[in-house]
Amino acid sequence: MGYRTVGNSTPREFTEKKSVFIGIAKRVFTEEEAKEFISEVRSRYKDARHHVFAYTIEEDMHIQRYSDDGEPQGTGGIPILDVIRKNDLRNVCVVVVRYFGGILLGAGGLTRAYVKGAADAIQAAGVIERVSGHQIDLLLDYDLFGKLQYFLKENQIEIKDVAYTDKVKVSVYVESIQLKAIVQEMMNLTSGKAEIVILEEELFYKREKELLKEFEDHETK
Repeated sequence: MGYRTVGNSTPREFTEKKSVFIGIAKRVFTEEEAKEFISEVRSRYKDARHHVFAYTIEEDMHIQRYSDDGEPQGTGGIPILDVIRKNDLRNVCVVVVRYFGGILLGAGGLTRAYVKGAADAIQAAGVIERVSGHQIDLLLDYDLFGKLQYFLKENQIEIKDVAYTDKVKVSVYVESIQLKAIVQEMMNLTSGKAEIVILEEELFYKREKELLKEFEDHETK
């Protein structure tokens, strides 16, 4: 369980023989979200001649769709889909808009332009990982909290929530592949005095070493 997807949706533009190409990538989780994003791009660039797209949905890429949107068959949609596949991305929609500049590019030129548009869009959006992990809740005495903080800092594990009552309750996120070792070290650190609750496995976004339940996009228009 786990896959690669894209982060922020940021348009990237270039010109090829007077035609302007604008590539935009966005993270989507359903076909409805993909279609809505394509409609938004069409509306934003409604005076463009072509809005070529491709998307994949689900972790196993079970759903794959593309469209040349009026360009010669095979010159746009499939090349964009190939870029998504080669980057091993899931739950991604890429749209490349073309403002025709009056000069024909030929099939090869079009394909290269749409490949570049898709690659630029993905690079601008940034690739992020989704990894399987667990939330761990710890309940411990105050005199053990300092040791735990030091341990978490050394292992680059962020404290996501902390509550102070008669004891300290700490919540952290840990990747599944590290879970057994981290929990064992926590038990050793606290001499088994901490109450440790491991929640069910779920998918997290991974930003460098940090795990996040939500990844907020800041789109640049």
